Amino acid sequence: MLCQNIYEAEFCHKYEGYFDIIILKDVIEHVPDQAKFIPHLAKFSKPGGQIFFGFPPWYMPFGGHQQIYKGKLASKLPYYHILPRGLYTLLLKLMGEKEPDIQCLLEVWDTSITIGQFEKFVRDAHLKVVQKQHYLINPIYKYKFGLQPKKQLGIIGSIPYLRNFITTCVYYTVGK
Repeated sequence: MLCQNIYEAEFCHKYEGYFDIIILKDVIEHVPDQAKFIPHLAKFSKPGGQIFFGFPPWYMPFGGHQQIYKGKLASKLPYYHILPRGLYTLLLKLMGEKEPDIQCLLEVWDTSITIGQFEKFVRDAHLKVVQKQHYLINPIYKYKFGLQPKKQLGIIGSIPYLRNFITTCVYYTVGK
């Protein structure tokens, strides 16, 4: 296992064009400046290599990672994470969340990513979507909550406003 900053020159030199597949599951929504990160990450892919991204899009009911909140009310309410940052912070305080936890949750707010943003970053990086799947019920919910995964109908994915608010997980495989 290797733990290193992928922006460091040593890492870039050593691993450029090195990987057949790069997997980011529940990661991209925590990475600052995804517009810079995605094309940089693509440098590490071999010709014909692919990058897998799986993430909960921001506008989904619990895109703010409410399930990790300490308070019962805060952990059960959907969608309020999409409020403006100041109002969101105030609500977290009113619901009894502690300052260190609020700061952690605001980091998620700051690095949020929507389906549209992700697709734009991929296009801007001159990458192509090889495969994608949107889910109404996130596959990980089978283990977290006992819910069976449910793929989203293609027609829903073609209606951006609707898909943004009901898609709980997306899987994308992209390549050069």
